[in-house]
Amino acid sequence: MTDSPAPLADPHLRYDATEGRRDIVVLGSTGSIGTQAIDLVLRHPDRFRVTALSAAGGRVELLAEQAHRLRPNLLAVAREEVVPRLREALKAQYGSEPLPELVAGPDAATQLAASACHTVLNGITGSIGLAPTLAALKAGRTLALANKESLIVGGPLVKALAAPGQIIPVDSEHAALFQALAAGTRADVRKLVVTASGGPFRGRTKSDLAQVTPKDALAHPTWAMGPVITINSATLVNKGLEVIEAHLLYDIAFEQIEVVVHPQSYVHSMVEFIDGSTLVQATPPDMRGPIAVGLGWPERVPDAAPAFDWTKASSWDFYPLDTEAFPSVELARHVGQLAGTAPAVFNAANEECVDAFLKGRLPFNGIMETVTEVVEERFGAVAPGMAEGGARNGGVSRSGTSLTLTDVLDAETWARDRARELAAKVTAEARA
Repeated sequence: MTDSPAPLADPHLRYDATEGRRDIVVLGSTGSIGTQAIDLVLRHPDRFRVTALSAAGGRVELLAEQAHRLRPNLLAVAREEVVPRLREALKAQYGSEPLPELVAGPDAATQLAASACHTVLNGITGSIGLAPTLAALKAGRTLALANKESLIVGGPLVKALAAPGQIIPVDSEHAALFQALAAGTRADVRKLVVTASGGPFRGRTKSDLAQVTPKDALAHPTWAMGPVITINSATLVNKGLEVIEAHLLYDIAFEQIEVVVHPQSYVHSMVEFIDGSTLVQATPPDMRGPIAVGLGWPERVPDAAPAFDWTKASSWDFYPLDTEAFPSVELARHVGQLAGTAPAVFNAANEECVDAFLKGRLPFNGIMETVTEVVEERFGAVAPGMAEGGARNGGVSRSGTSLTLTDVLDAETWARDRARELAAKVTAEARA
């Protein structure tokens, strides 16, 4: 622990609380987080009202249906070419009733994030969620953050804008830590334990993973998520990102953050205190519980998600992480310690490699091998336990508030280009 100011996510603080119904903006409304959030809102109309919805634009009929049921003032899509289809879908839902105001383009979600509301739920997938995150914080909104990538790639930028307690985490692991941390003070915390399901390949060796297919990797045993997050769960990149996220959200040193494999996904994470006690947060796997924490904190939302039936026997298992088969967590810890643009490079390279894997252009093990190569080209060789590193090959390794959005975007562009080049080289060699 450090003596720095209050962490970004602090359960002891009640940021910008209001009584009565809260106005909510949902970013990424047609994705996994967004659809479950809307289900929660529709079941609790006395507590929440949606004032704006945004989506990428791939599911316009669903977006139109959501708009008709929720009656937001604003609607946004990132893909401008789908606007005519969306208008037709809206007319089919609304009939002769007036349609909501429509915003389109790559900055549409950012515009909505700054609109009048109490809470912005950022459920966008990928680092494109950074600009909306910054906009919501700058506008003074409470940020229910499911888009971990925006914090990972823009940590210093987010920290510079966020008021203490302004961010409420929505990841199941971080919602769990957030709740468990409410039981003690920061000085009482010895360790954060982040749980991982192990994904579909738990127990397999690195050689076992050489031939797995996208279909294999998308078959998550516990959670129903989007394809990118599901592949990140299979490689455990998701868990590596959550280690960085925990460090940034709770101002906890990396050496105080541990990962343990828990296949049942009942325990979402744990906090170990200095007296030897450990508090766990446990529910059946269902994202509506963490979403309810993000939207309703510090109040609880009744029946947000299922509870355990304690009359039935169950087994809860825990295993150490296999860092040889799944090196992503330690690599993420390394780039988190480097700080500056290193997490952005790691994340951008991974997004490109996941895309290449899903399209059959990169083997499963090639995802992390390529990401590691990109990180090493930018910042130098990765060594176990290395906590510091300098930039090389033109890399920017800045920490603190000196980091700019341009630094992040430039680093991401370089990482994406280089990852695509390396993936293409692997494809060419395989076909030769």
